[in-house]
Amino acid sequence: MYNNLYEQAKERLSELIGQAYNSAVADGVLTIGANGPSAEVPKDLSHGDLSTAFAMQAAKALKKNPREIANLLLERLDLSGSFFDKPAVMGAGFINVRLSDAWYDAVLNAAESEDYGRADLGKGQRVMVEFVSANPTGPMTIGNARGGVLGDTLASVLDAVGYEVSREFYLNDAGNQVEVMGRSLAARYEQMFDENAEFPDDGYHGEYIRDFAQAYYEKTGKREVTAKELLEFALPQNITRMEADLKRYGIVFDRWFAESALHESGYVDETIALLTERGYTYEFDGALWFKAKEFGCEKDEVLRKANGFYTYYAVDIAYHRDKFIKRGYDICIDVLGADHHGHTLRFKAGMAALGIDTDKLRFVLYQMVMLYKDGEAVKISKRTGKAITLGNLLDEMPRDAVRFFFNMRQTDSRLDFDMDLALREDSENPVYYIQYAHARINSMLRLLESEGAPPPKVRAELLTHEAERRLIKQIAMYPEEIIAAARNYEPSRINVYLTELANCFHSFYNAVRLKGAEAETLAARIALCRAVKSVLKNGLTLLGIVAPEKM
Repeated sequence: MYNNLYEQAKERLSELIGQAYNSAVADGVLTIGANGPSAEVPKDLSHGDLSTAFAMQAAKALKKNPREIANLLLERLDLSGSFFDKPAVMGAGFINVRLSDAWYDAVLNAAESEDYGRADLGKGQRVMVEFVSANPTGPMTIGNARGGVLGDTLASVLDAVGYEVSREFYLNDAGNQVEVMGRSLAARYEQMFDENAEFPDDGYHGEYIRDFAQAYYEKTGKREVTAKELLEFALPQNITRMEADLKRYGIVFDRWFAESALHESGYVDETIALLTERGYTYEFDGALWFKAKEFGCEKDEVLRKANGFYTYYAVDIAYHRDKFIKRGYDICIDVLGADHHGHTLRFKAGMAALGIDTDKLRFVLYQMVMLYKDGEAVKISKRTGKAITLGNLLDEMPRDAVRFFFNMRQTDSRLDFDMDLALREDSENPVYYIQYAHARINSMLRLLESEGAPPPKVRAELLTHEAERRLIKQIAMYPEEIIAAARNYEPSRINVYLTELANCFHSFYNAVRLKGAEAETLAARIALCRAVKSVLKNGLTLLGIVAPEKM
């Protein structure tokens, strides 16, 4: 792992404890039989920065009291040239150590690199993150906004830990919802000439439908048009608007994959034929069914209706087969709303029936969003048109605030988005608090430089204040947080981490002097501030948020 100083320290302490154990065995004071030691960051840091419970874990195998084992190990523990000092036996038999100045120096030297926090966890595996994937029948909604930033940030996190990542939008440009849009357009077009013309009960009521109908009339002057004509005019324009809104939101997809392409290429037919060939389909009541129950689902699923049309499920199986077989992705991640939970078993069943390793198909399910403004919930309904769209939201508040707030909770938690808080310019607003820390450091460094301050110099032995040590430890946690965010598919960890880093910096700033400090101490503190600034920028960039130079 690149520059993961906490991980390196834990691995090295485990090695040193292992060497001490081997030495004790060689001396005849302990016997062979204990499993290898491991080291962790203890919950209570008052007694040490790293700790191992090896003596207690080995007590049964070695048939000795844990503290006796720990003391025998401590006598043989050689910390010379390592990142540690001040070893001690604590409690029932923990061996605790303090991190040395050399470790703090290593953290500060590593942190200024743009690559700080990057790792090789993915080893170049090809990963597709599919997210948003909304029906192209209207504006981008707030639900799309949360899934968008979660998918985009997750893709950035996975890239940071060594995966080759692609972002994809699956465009549902075929099927019932598109047909409903066509009928809605046709009804609004007819109402321009006959206000009593009937509108479909399930139609889309948004003003954008009227706008498209009016625009088509202004372009063609036709009195009689078909839903197909209107759809061919409006659908591409709506997709272009969706793409523009997402780009404004900071999301650019590597590919927009059209569902219609699967039908036109015959890939859906080919996929369903393959399922039939493998013995996983049957006909009933004129429809073609998939034996989903054989793969753990509650019921079998229709693939092709009696009218000859494929279901969404059949097309989705073909689409995922395309990802794995035709395009060769190692892992595919679908970012979906929690109401799509049933899709997880059904999609995996389809992959299993095709002989595709189901572990390669992963899901991130996120809970619903509630917007609040002036203390009142904002109602959202795409079909009735009574909604704040993503475009509306970006008109009202900065993109950085929107992206941060939509990613600030774990995916399995419902998100209450306080629009008033997101606009505040004070420490209560977390994104402002983080960005202000970055801008404050930048302004401070410029001022110190103009006043002839010494150049930065990493010297941890001069940074002994509790606030300084806490800040460096927080910097050191960054690589581990990226790894955890990638492994758990939980990009909100980066938001939480940056908030705590900003908090540690502000505490440091209020606790120690920069202006007026002795020259060597000032140079060390400047180096520390530069490291914090670098990590803040690094993390904000992962979130797709600007790190401002001034505010």
